[in-house]
Amino acid sequence: MAQSVGIKDVARAAGVSVGTVSNVINRPDTVATETRARVLSAIDRLGYVRSESARQLRAGRSRIMGLLVLDMGNPFFVDVARGAERAARDAGLGVMVCNSAQNPGEEAEYLSLFAEQRVRGVLLTPADATGRNIDAFRRHNIPFVLVDRVAEGTTECSVSVDDVAGGALAVRHLVDAGHRSLAYVSGPPGLHQVRDRRIGALEALAEAGLGPDALRELPTERLDVAAGRDAGARLLGLADRPTAVFCANDLLALGVLQAMFAAGVSVPDDLAIVGYDDIEFAAAAAVPLTSVRQPAVTMGALAAGLLLEETEAANAAERHEHRRVVLQPELVVRRSSLAAR
Repeated sequence: MAQSVGIKDVARAAGVSVGTVSNVINRPDTVATETRARVLSAIDRLGYVRSESARQLRAGRSRIMGLLVLDMGNPFFVDVARGAERAARDAGLGVMVCNSAQNPGEEAEYLSLFAEQRVRGVLLTPADATGRNIDAFRRHNIPFVLVDRVAEGTTECSVSVDDVAGGALAVRHLVDAGHRSLAYVSGPPGLHQVRDRRIGALEALAEAGLGPDALRELPTERLDVAAGRDAGARLLGLADRPTAVFCANDLLALGVLQAMFAAGVSVPDDLAIVGYDDIEFAAAAAVPLTSVRQPAVTMGALAAGLLLEETEAANAAERHEHRRVVLQPELVVRRSSLAAR
């Protein structure tokens, strides 16, 4: 295996000191034109690439921000990453994006990797409901911001959406359309977002004078299309099938829609469907999907901004005030829930 070219190799080839090569790389204006040209020629000829990680460790300032999300297969988190990346790039930083796949074990491994790499800070959507992974990571003194999750019982910053309000928006819409028997395809019960959306759904039912028995919950192990199809099959097997279904995210809703199509059940005439997130595919579905919109790009950008504020304050020995930013969701009504009853 060929050995990598180091700064000493460049200095030897150019006939200068290591310090002169360093000046050419970092402070070129301090080096004579002829000497600078000779060093740059040697760098080009040898294929030398500066070790950015080593430079960052010496300076104690990484130019990488970590982003750990639940599922990069979900377009919602792709949009969160887009917002974070845009804000980081404007600040001259890069983003290392990792996917926990909703697995606390994988989350712990990625957090350890971030600590080993000494990243500037981390944007985190937790997969571990116990909080143990966060507690372990906190010992490394690396700033982090929670994304799509309120920082309850912690001092860290967070950017989230009011999921209780979002769940209420979805179910209130269905109740106003005349539905009195509903299902909630809920996803993994350990996720705060799933629980909060259910709380909002029950609040909307109570407003309408309906009890919790009007909402039948169909939990799933994952928040993807396949889990939605499975929930749709279970829904079809119910003797007293609900007339409407609220899904904890759009991927689940699209899976339910696929199951209904395969069984010849008309949406929205036989079953109304409402999703959550308002991903791009929601409007493009065979039956355009009503969904609760989350401002995902904005969420990512705001979270990155808070992290940058905290890291800059730490570097300047200033006091950083942690903040919890809670954004409001919006109901986007489309054909999947518009049948008259």
